[in-house]
Amino acid sequence: MALLAEEIVEEWLNRQGYFTIRGIKMGVQEIDLLAVKAQEDGKTDCRHIEVQASMRPVSYISRVPKESQKAGRAANSAKRSADELVQGVAEWVEKKFHRPVKTSLMRTLWNGDWSSELVVNVVKSDEELNLIAGHGIKILRLNEIVESLASNKFVVASAAGGDIIDLIQMGSALKEDA
Repeated sequence: MALLAEEIVEEWLNRQGYFTIRGIKMGVQEIDLLAVKAQEDGKTDCRHIEVQASMRPVSYISRVPKESQKAGRAANSAKRSADELVQGVAEWVEKKFHRPVKTSLMRTLWNGDWSSELVVNVVKSDEELNLIAGHGIKILRLNEIVESLASNKFVVASAAGGDIIDLIQMGSALKEDA
């Protein structure tokens, strides 16, 4: 599911005129999507996007804090105190968006300011999303991205992920006809 969601987000970005790189691997680290687009004012819009596309989440996006894991707590435990949620989110944001290996690569590709964005589908906790947003991460909803793709009002009519979007739109058309 995650790879399909990444492909949908990449198609959405490509149709807006962004050049993208998806699935960058750096040892055990990965960046889901990087997107770069020249703006009319001569500046460049640079975006780092992570995608979490669960349909039926049973746990949080972030993990239990490292300190709690050392004390024997399972990394994906669904039971967390408020403090554990805050600390787990901070660790997750650091891992996903601020690791030096990632920021160094991004500066090498384009030495400018990069936004940090998270695309989600269904989440266990809106409180967790609020904490993530509190770290400067822009939250995007996958269903809104899919809906916007139906408008076909983009700079690029279709890119590599066009077939999957056509299938989604075909499914929507079948529902409307029923």
